[in-house]
Amino acid sequence: MTSLLAENTAAPQEHPDVDALPERGSDERAWIALLRQPGLLLSVAVIALVVAWAFFPEVFTSQNPIDGIPAERLSPPSAEHWFGTDNLGRDTYARVVHGAGLTLQATLVAVLVGIVVGAGIGLIAGFVRGRVEDWLMRIVEVMLAVPGLLLSLAVVTALGFGTINVAIAVGIANIASFARVMRSETLKISALPYIEASKASGSHWSYTLLAHVLPNAKGPVLALTALEFGTAILSVSALSFLGFGAQPPTPEWGALVSDGRDYLASAWWMTTFPGLVIAVVVLSANRIARFLENR
Repeated sequence: MTSLLAENTAAPQEHPDVDALPERGSDERAWIALLRQPGLLLSVAVIALVVAWAFFPEVFTSQNPIDGIPAERLSPPSAEHWFGTDNLGRDTYARVVHGAGLTLQATLVAVLVGIVVGAGIGLIAGFVRGRVEDWLMRIVEVMLAVPGLLLSLAVVTALGFGTINVAIAVGIANIASFARVMRSETLKISALPYIEASKASGSHWSYTLLAHVLPNAKGPVLALTALEFGTAILSVSALSFLGFGAQPPTPEWGALVSDGRDYLASAWWMTTFPGLVIAVVVLSANRIARFLENR
């Protein structure tokens, strides 16, 4: 009788609907754990705010970012001018907000160039193997041997000035990182049994690559994308600081930092606040990347 009761008690646990409950519970616990990470939530809020700046700058400031008021030149931070004014009387906060559009545009183009070209190279190299892999990875290794900023400088010097050229230059410098990560993931996934089964069933190599390898290799690449987003902002700002980006009076974060370097003693806010915005955005992107990597 005791054994029958035990069997009857254990039987419902084998029902598939009941088995699915722990998975749903674990997902809920994961989201609760996410909500309990104030640093991560703050990072997401920072990125969301900067994106809102880029698309709707007029919502966040009514000041003109191009035309200044000479009588208010080099005014310190106040209730009227949160980040102070520059040497031409332009509101620094308004220039930071309006500069978010160009900076994010260049960053997104740079990351897109890196992920499309780099991930494509890594995917083909890891799946095809042989001489194709050898040739592609030799090119990647040469790119890795050159510091990213130096490679970007060389490319943008060849392409010329402008925000898009800066973005392309930074994107080319990011190709090697995406290629290595994608190749590593492709090699690992290609050795799994279901990939061998797909090949043995007569599936075309492109179907196997796009339907099985690519979806399962995207996790680490997405984490790297978030990390490279922050790195790309730094690189784009650095090239703009050196004068390769948008030309005056167009606001851009790196150019704003450059504009204030001659006034550090008398108007520290011209450089400090744009620099702090860049630092906070980069740190936020890195925090999100660490979360994606640990998922």
